[in-house]
Amino acid sequence: MVLTQEQILAVHQSNLESLCSLTSKAIEGYEKLVELNMQVAKTALTKNLDGVRRALSAKEPREFLEVHVSLVQPAGEKAMAYARHVYEITSETQKELAKVAKAMLTEGSQKLRESVDNLAKNAPAGTESAVAIVKSAIAAADNAYESVEKAAAQAVEIAESNIQAVATVATNAVQQVGVTARAASKNTSASA
Repeated sequence: MVLTQEQILAVHQSNLESLCSLTSKAIEGYEKLVELNMQVAKTALTKNLDGVRRALSAKEPREFLEVHVSLVQPAGEKAMAYARHVYEITSETQKELAKVAKAMLTEGSQKLRESVDNLAKNAPAGTESAVAIVKSAIAAADNAYESVEKAAAQAVEIAESNIQAVATVATNAVQQVGVTARAASKNTSASA
């Protein structure tokens, strides 16, 4: 089987479109991360400056400690929220890239099967077993990819549940630090 110039051009066009799609998805994910980081930086700057102003205006140690407590607890919660946002963006981007890659693989596998079928039609007698072996190898590769895809999906589910568990523990710990710091602040003001 000889490929025509149109077929070669179609393959190159398809590969270029796939590359553009992959690149576009990666850039979209990067843009989301940059936007998130800019929002976090702006918010942190504003909150930190406000906290410094309040701390500098404190007249008693208790007031200073209250300002400190009011900054510590939200900072921990914001760090956890940031981590969740980063994970969501990267997970979403990975899923989009996987969709494009799967489409590329499916299309390539289909074209390979079609080529083998065309080759088999024009093959000399006695090559049926070789064609069957090639078809079997293609089917095995497709099955292997599906198995890897399922295993990866299970790993992502496990990672997501672990991240959620860690986030819950960390959020509870941050809240406990805030409760402890407020109690210490009350004890300091009561002894003063």
